[in-house]
Amino acid sequence: MKVCNLREIVIILLIIMSVIMLSSCETTPAEESVSATRLLLSTYCTITIHGSEDVDLLEQAFELAEELESLLSMTIPGSDIYRINAAGGEPVIVDSGTIEVILAGIEFGELSGGMFDITIGRLSRLWDFGNQERIPYEFELILALATVDYKPIIVDAGINTVKLENPEAWIDLGAIAKGFIADEIADFLIAKGITSALINLGGDITTVGGRYDGNPWLVAVRNPFGSDGDWIEVLEIVDSSVAASGTYERGFDENGIHYHHILDPFTGMPVGSDVVSATVVADTAMTAEGLSTIAVLAGSDGVQDLFSNTPGFIGAVIVLDNEEVLVFGDISFSG
Repeated sequence: MKVCNLREIVIILLIIMSVIMLSSCETTPAEESVSATRLLLSTYCTITIHGSEDVDLLEQAFELAEELESLLSMTIPGSDIYRINAAGGEPVIVDSGTIEVILAGIEFGELSGGMFDITIGRLSRLWDFGNQERIPYEFELILALATVDYKPIIVDAGINTVKLENPEAWIDLGAIAKGFIADEIADFLIAKGITSALINLGGDITTVGGRYDGNPWLVAVRNPFGSDGDWIEVLEIVDSSVAASGTYERGFDENGIHYHHILDPFTGMPVGSDVVSATVVADTAMTAEGLSTIAVLAGSDGVQDLFSNTPGFIGAVIVLDNEEVLVFGDISFSG
């Protein structure tokens, strides 16, 4: 969870604004609603609640996001992940939520044949997209790659401990942590009696019910080949989640080559699949976030099996490098 550069902030704000504009095109406002945007999780997060004007409830939702970030961030000193990475291979007692996300990460690793690997921490920090524009030296990549392997992660859910058998390995949950946090906020609001809400954590979106007027929430699918703010489809979303991953999100160009932030754990380099962007709809934001990243890593040949083998998958829009658009599953488009 790194600090975003100016370009990333502009893109994130455009994503948030596209969701807000598409979701508020009715002329009749909700009788009771409350909404706010905060800088959290190194991104801009918006929570909108319909059917309530309880500002304290909104504040509690943001506090929950902060609390979970303090557990799951790789870079916050004292977080669960920070302590695991610094433990030198010793078991570390962590929160049950941390256990849940790590186990999900391991499952995504199995599902993807190792293309999704949460022990990519040293590799992601080596590239450090957003804070630097530098291609690592070969020897640096070799050293980092030697620490990437999720299989030796030892989790004891009975006593909430996590151990890295490779003491040099680092866990990085950045590819699924926002999704988990969005899901937890949704569950918190549901427990408080909320029946209509939208949680947008920098483009990872989860919804509680539909809009206050009974219509679906509308979420734009960005066109990766267009200008910022262009979209190719508008999804109708009710009681489900959306996440998007793409090679256009973070990166830099050098000598005519684009180096993006979605890294191949087997080579240490930006993955070279034919999928430019993947927007996934699922029953939880963590599932949607994980699948969208794996779709970019795996390429178009592997996505059909990926989606059909994942509980909670609803649908997806995949854009290929030849600008072809593929649609999977059962999703609804506005208009």
